[in-house]
Amino acid sequence: MGEKIKHSGVVESVDGDCMRVRILQTSACAGCKAASFCNASEKKEKIIDVYDKHSIKGHKKGDSVVVTGSLDTGRKAVLIGFGVPFIVLVVALAITYNLSHSEPLAALVSIAALVPYYFIVYLLRDKLRRDFSFEVEDD
Repeated sequence: MGEKIKHSGVVESVDGDCMRVRILQTSACAGCKAASFCNASEKKEKIIDVYDKHSIKGHKKGDSVVVTGSLDTGRKAVLIGFGVPFIVLVVALAITYNLSHSEPLAALVSIAALVPYYFIVYLLRDKLRRDFSFEVEDD
């Protein structure tokens, strides 16, 4: 899998083939001694769904675990979540503005062009869930 992204977490629940793990995601500078005085540091609590049956086996609520995902998976997620929508937005904006010469119309059409994109992503959510999987290592 190459390089991995790792986060320590606590199992929130195990339901069939899905284990929910609560992690504390921090920015790179959150560990700094001055982080409490700085607006750049950031901590967020997130819930990660793990669908790997091998990883789920034997874990129960309250267990301490390490959630891992590949760096390539993270890059693909950023591309799908931000890269492609940005390209759709810019292309729709350029085409609409060149055809209509109306900035408000171009802005509305470019934002509306994102609706079908995100609808397609929503329809493909089960496939994406399999592609963007996490695993659990014992802590």
